[in-house]
Amino acid sequence: MKTSYKVSLGGIIGALSLCLMLLTSVIPFGTFAVPAFAGMMLICVVIELGYRWAFVVYAIVSTMSLLLLADKEAALYYVVFLGFYPIIKSLIEKLKTILVQLVLKYAVFNICIVLAFYLSIYVFSIPKDSFNLFGVYLPWVFLILGNIVFLVYDFCVSRIVTVYLLKIHKLLANKTKL
Repeated sequence: MKTSYKVSLGGIIGALSLCLMLLTSVIPFGTFAVPAFAGMMLICVVIELGYRWAFVVYAIVSTMSLLLLADKEAALYYVVFLGFYPIIKSLIEKLKTILVQLVLKYAVFNICIVLAFYLSIYVFSIPKDSFNLFGVYLPWVFLILGNIVFLVYDFCVSRIVTVYLLKIHKLLANKTKL
């Protein structure tokens, strides 16, 4: 595969991911969903170009998101978890034991989400008091609910990979042979 094709495909996927991330300014409830979709765009780069190219595209989209986005929380979730998870998911799934895969996926998720929480407090200066509602410390509630939603997200990413391999990958493979 030619380097020009790799750079072009990486650039197109990176630009599409960044355009999706910029939609967080337009879609107010997209703080979590839009970065998840932008991260799923990297599935194409992983399959077509490999992990190294995917991490390069992820790094570029992460940097540009942090610089350009008005919704810094969305950029933070992309950088800390949603951007690189579709890349490392395939590495984790190369392990033979499903239980080890599941434990490792949940460990990565929880570490990243806790890291995002502390970064939002200490880097973005969000006061800790703002996380209390009627005496309930909300980050614990969000972490528990997040673990449930993560199971659905992981399943959806797996299905998108399957659809990509069955439909789109074959089309791209035929186009590059021409």
